[in-house]
Parts: sequence; structure tokens; C-alpha cells
Amino acid sequence: MRQVVIYPGEDGYWIAECPSLPGCISQAETKQEVVSSIREAIEGYIVVLKEDGLPVPEENFEALVLAV
Repeated sequence: MRQVVIYPGEDGYWIAECPSLPGCISQAETKQEVVSSIREAIEGYIVVLKEDGLPVPEENFEALVLAV
């Protein structure tokens, strides 16, 4: 299980990031598409780490939303 942050980009596309996997970012036209896309990106990221013999970062997250 991975934490994913989804937000609208300036160009009208949706952006998704997985904070526990640095650089694991995806973009799509709709929320549904970006969720599917980031899922694939996470899976691919982990496969490459394992193929390269690198450790897969554990997911340790805490969510906090601030109203400013």
C-alpha cells in the first residue's frame, strides 16, 4: 500500500505523486486516469528497484491537511 497525493495541475491535467518513491509522478486528464497511471508507475518503479538489487523504501506515512 502506498500513499498517493493527487492534485490539479496548472494545465488542467491531474498530477499524482508517491512521496515514498522519490520521482514517482504521473499526470493524466482525469482523476480516474491519473490513479490508474500512478498505480502503473509505482509497480514499475518497484520492479526496477528490485531488478537493480536496490531496497524498496517502506511506506511510513502520516497525512495532515492544513487550512490556512
